Formats: sequence, C-alpha cells, structure tokens
Amino acid sequence: MVVKPKVRGFICTTAHPKGCMAYVKKQINYIKSKQKFNCPKKVLVIGCSTGYGLASRIACAFGGDASTIGVMFEHPCSGKRTATAGWYNTAAFEKFAQKQGLYAKTINGDAFSSDVKQQTIDIIKSDLDKVDMVIYSLAAPRRTMSDGTTVSSVLKTVGKQYTNKTIDLKDNTVSEITIHSATPQEIEDTIKVMGGEDWKDWISALKNANAIEDDAITVAYSYIGPELTFPIYAEGTIGMAKKHLLQTSNEITKEFDNIKAYVSVNKALVTQSSAAIPIVPLYITILYKVMKEKSLHEGCIEQMYRLFGKNLALKPNLDAKGRIRLDDYELRPDVQEKVTLAWNKIKSDNVNEFADIKGYWNEFYEMFGFGLPNVDYNEDVEI
Repeated sequence: MVVKPKVRGFICTTAHPKGCMAYVKKQINYIKSKQKFNCPKKVLVIGCSTGYGLASRIACAFGGDASTIGVMFEHPCSGKRTATAGWYNTAAFEKFAQKQGLYAKTINGDAFSSDVKQQTIDIIKSDLDKVDMVIYSLAAPRRTMSDGTTVSSVLKTVGKQYTNKTIDLKDNTVSEITIHSATPQEIEDTIKVMGGEDWKDWISALKNANAIEDDAITVAYSYIGPELTFPIYAEGTIGMAKKHLLQTSNEITKEFDNIKAYVSVNKALVTQSSAAIPIVPLYITILYKVMKEKSLHEGCIEQMYRLFGKNLALKPNLDAKGRIRLDDYELRPDVQEKVTLAWNKIKSDNVNEFADIKGYWNEFYEMFGFGLPNVDYNEDVEI
C-alpha cells in the first residue's frame, strides 16, 4: 500500500517501513563515520526500538562491535494498519546488524513483566552466557504490577498548578496552558511507572540468574532542563520519578558488588515521549533554533555517541550528584539566555522568527519513517 503520515495529537498513527529503514541507516552511517570505541560487548537494551534506546543500540553495535539483545513493546502490521515505527526500526536494525556480522536478537513484550524478564534471561544464558552492560531506556505510560493492577503515569505539577505558554503545532498558535497539580496517589503511580523500581528489578533478576557479569555497567536516562520547565518537568511528577531513578542508581551500585549504575542526563529532543508534555514542545522549538545557530545541536545518535564513545568508553565525567551530563550544551548560559529572550517575545504571529518549527516537524516525521531523502513515498510498499 502507499503509506502516508496520519498525525493524531502528538503521535503519528502510521509508519513507513522503507522510511524507518532509511532512518536507522542514517544513524548507523553517523556512527560509522566516527572513530570506533571500546564498550562492553554483550549489551541488553530495555526499550530498544525508538529514541535514545534505539540510538544506544546502534551506537554500541556499530561503534563498539557489541552483541545486543533488545526488549521492546511494539505492534506488527494488521490488515491495512502499518506496524509501529519501533517494529520497523528494529527489523531494520537487525537486518543491518546481521549484514555486518553482529549478533542481534529482540524480545517483543511487556518489559515490566516477569515473563519477559525470564524470556530475556533464557536468551542471554543460551547465546551470550552473561551481559556486561544493561541500558534502561523504558518510556511507558502505564505499568501492570505483579498483582495484576495497572498504574498510570501523569504529566502534572507537584504542589501547585502552573500556567505558561504552549504551542499547538497543528496551526502554530501560541497560547497559555494551565497544568494542574497531581494527587499524592498520582505522584506515587508515576514513580512506579517511570522511576527506578523496574530497573532494579531487572538487575536483580539478571543477578539471581547469573546472567550479568560481576563488573557490569548499567545506565538509565533522565532529563533536568532549564528553570523554565522545572514546574512541569524537574519539579513535576515526572521529575519525582527521575529523582527516584537517581536514588535507584545509587542503590544498585551499593547493593550489587562491582556493578556500576549511572544516570545520564540527556538534552531535550523530539521524541514520542517529549511530544506529549505540555509546554515542552514550544521550548524545544526555540532551543533547536538557538542551538542550530550556535552549531551545538545534537540528535539522539549524536548524544549516544558522546555517551558511549566519549564517556563510558573512558572515565565518565560526573557532576556533584554522580550523574553523566550530556545536557551541557543545552544548559550553557549563552544558550539559555537566548532561549529566555525568545520565550518572552514569542507569540502566534512571530513563531517562525523565534522557533524552529520546521526542524521540529522534520524530526517528528523522521521518527515514523517520513521525510527521509531517497525514499519514494508514492511507491506501493509491502507493510
């Protein structure tokens, strides 16, 4: 069928198989253009199919010659409905990895579940014996607990409501939005979904099964952002979850002998997760314009090359709280000063003067395999 993008809210409901292949190939080519680096050789990526998880897997495989096992929760095509972008991305990754002679297998299922953990352990024991790095890049809206109950995360403030500017990217109108404060239960549930509990459960399961090396590394991803977004992010429900993630990294390092856990604080990017957060897309469009003007802009793959090729491959550069900081360019004073000036001036009739709307949409569509060069989007493709 001829596949065209269909956007609903902050998600694209279609994905292009050849476009996703081109998207993965573009990231592989970037890594191949860089110097090879030393990294662990048997890597488990939990949340491997899009965004930072996909870029992590690509970086380790094609930059460090790692064997990789991925865990994802994606849907194949059904009738005239295309598969999800993550499904096509993973199929493309495995094809390119195998062509290069790299081991790559993927488990499709709920990473929170004990069944998927056991499936993963079985494959590790059968094929790799043990893994020496675990990358935790899970971004899920809800989690089914072991007792069968389901908890959901929310994007709300903590303590009091917050009003600021936002953008409707359907028509580029800038308006005000008020984000209401979360209840104590909503905060607790968001931490359950997006905090570090499941990360630690994975390490415990791997350790108990003797499926992880004694001196392994594990890394999870976080974001802080500027003061402008603190109420909705760093100090909101999601920020509470990220604080729990950092606390968990310290617990893992302390409780599991010789396993070192890191939290990498990454920059703001267009991802399926960030597109859903009020206020943040407007901030990202302004940030992109400023960082591109200063030749500082990075996407997921550039960030992950810096993480694995220049931090974890050498001696990680940590802040006072023990975090790896890949948001250093974003939070440079000269960058944030210009972002703040633009934020104060931006309104519906001058959006293009202060924001990189085109760049935002380009990255949004690329996530779903659209807008890639040398792909014929009028072609009848097998989905």
